[in-house]
Amino acid sequence: MTDQPPRPPRADKRPHSFSHHGVTIDDPYAWLRDPAYPEVNDADVLAYLKAENAWFEAAMKPHAGLVDTLFQEMKGRIKEDDSSVPQKDGDWLYWWAFKPGAQYRDWYRRPVAGGADQLIFAEPAAAAGKDYFRLGAIAVSPDGRLMATMIDDSGSERFTLSVREVDSGRELETVTTVGIGSPVWTADSAGLVYTEVNDNWRSYRALYHRLGEDPARAKLVYEETEELGFSVGVGESQDRSTIFIATGDNTTSEVRFVPADDAAAEPVMISPRRTGREYSCDAAHGRLWILTNDNHVNFRVATAEFAAPGEWNTLVEGSDRTYLRGITAFRDHLALTARVDGLDQLLLRDYATGETRRIPFAEASYSAAFGSNPEFAPAAYRVGYSSMVTPGTVYDYHPEDDRLEVRKVTEIPSGYDASQYRTERLMVPGRDGAAIPVSVVYRDDFRKDGDGKLFLYAYGAYGFAIPPSFSSSRLSLLDRGFAYAIAHIRGGDDLGYQWFLDGKLTRRTSTFNDFVDAAKGLVDAGFTRPGRIAIQGGSAGGELMGAVANSDPELWGAVVADVPFVDVLNTMLDASLPLTPGEWPEWGNPIEDKAAFDLIRSYSPYDQVKAQAYPPMLITGGLNDPRVTYWEPAKWAAKLRELKTDDNLLLLKINMGAGHGGKSGRWDSLHEVAEAYAFVLWQLGES
Repeated sequence: MTDQPPRPPRADKRPHSFSHHGVTIDDPYAWLRDPAYPEVNDADVLAYLKAENAWFEAAMKPHAGLVDTLFQEMKGRIKEDDSSVPQKDGDWLYWWAFKPGAQYRDWYRRPVAGGADQLIFAEPAAAAGKDYFRLGAIAVSPDGRLMATMIDDSGSERFTLSVREVDSGRELETVTTVGIGSPVWTADSAGLVYTEVNDNWRSYRALYHRLGEDPARAKLVYEETEELGFSVGVGESQDRSTIFIATGDNTTSEVRFVPADDAAAEPVMISPRRTGREYSCDAAHGRLWILTNDNHVNFRVATAEFAAPGEWNTLVEGSDRTYLRGITAFRDHLALTARVDGLDQLLLRDYATGETRRIPFAEASYSAAFGSNPEFAPAAYRVGYSSMVTPGTVYDYHPEDDRLEVRKVTEIPSGYDASQYRTERLMVPGRDGAAIPVSVVYRDDFRKDGDGKLFLYAYGAYGFAIPPSFSSSRLSLLDRGFAYAIAHIRGGDDLGYQWFLDGKLTRRTSTFNDFVDAAKGLVDAGFTRPGRIAIQGGSAGGELMGAVANSDPELWGAVVADVPFVDVLNTMLDASLPLTPGEWPEWGNPIEDKAAFDLIRSYSPYDQVKAQAYPPMLITGGLNDPRVTYWEPAKWAAKLRELKTDDNLLLLKINMGAGHGGKSGRWDSLHEVAEAYAFVLWQLGES
């Protein structure tokens, strides 16, 4: 390889085909999947990925100054010595803090009664010398003496669970190297309940380990053997009396529990799995509190006795307008997280009277959620809040006088004047009559004359809503004349659970249509014109990018597809891949269902690449990504290079030491945002 490759790489085409339901499909780029995966050591595969990375570096090199300018702008808006608001948990106050220049956090505590600050975990030291580092969880034992950490140093999302003494920092033992999720301490601080993944990265079992014993002999609490696509997770009740073991996929769940003071007990099932029914639980005041969609699509709240956990009595009925999304059973209130007309609602319900109060927020459009509230009986409830023009704000809500106390407003060191920006929420008509919410932010000098530049973002899957929240990085686009929009398309649950259902399985294409219709609606509203729209999405949102690049390429001036799930048909046909069986309820099972096969094939971005002009595209991936495997973006880029008829730039960047989330340090990850924005500015003629 030379430092300046003269032309983009071309992947070899090697004969490969397969047949399903009487249809034979040629896939000449299938060889880019290393047969030894998750090990990737095939010389030809690595050579191609390195060639693509070299082409990316060569193409971006003339714009390194713009990347650096953007990066410095974005970095200047981040407080280098930022810290969280201390939160009380028992006898201690806990918080994290960054040192100036540091990529990673330090974690601290100090006694509530007074005393010196204590450094309990230093991420910078743990990350030293590593290309990738992620602290997946940190959990201090109930007696405050021990700490469990979950660390991934490759991006593979296989975490090492270790236990150490808090005071000395001395590591006592490694419990597992294939953990996932957050471990739960037993009430006596002498054991942990945790989950592990198998070779295919499926979270398939929960184990109970007593400290000092051989971890290889940990007691099996529960193992999922019935459903290949179910994943197992553990959690604890807010009052810490109960440990829950949940299993399920994207549409069906089943929960068991053991007492926190007897984790070796036989788990008690709350209610057997029923296809299409979801439920989650908390425990307090000697009973179970259950959130379920069993008789209303927007969920209801029920209670049950521990002696009869499957007998559910309705406490809060389901509602067509109010979408119930979460419950936490505190001592004095049942906290409800809800959404009404797409707007977050935080509610506190009095146990005795049933009176429910809404935590008040002033703005017409915002994002809000309960924050870290570890105690059963907090003096105030920690809340996080922001809007597209209001930086992240941490409140303590005092229910006794209905008062929000500001504890922290995210500081923008380089300066920020909210009065210079405007935000609005549009309801754009979709082609089938649905009204699609779109949140937009722009500078107050932005002119809606039809010639503006627009950056449009969406996700649209798994019932995950993109909140209309603040981003300091986004200011680099707004200050260069862009409007920034979030399309709240079907597939997310922005307008309720039905909004999610209307974008999955046989209705999947409504997600893509909504995005295109949102873009056209913004054109009609004067924000922009075709060819002046930059779009971005990641993972399932990357699938969206691929689908709309195929269907409406003339609309887009630039496409950024991060870790894109684009080889949908091949992935859904391969039950050996980590996520595939659990994904069938979302996308359909093309192995058994010809209709699902035909539908997925009709929109799968990789399968639908055709000989046409495509917009400029930046595609990213991660070599160690267990969610969207590296060969999906690699195969897609190769096929695009083969078939596209234009001379527009196509770049593929594969992070060779990272996974689904890209680089891990706060500055390294910010630099990747700067690269993406520089690409967009360049392609829209603003570099």
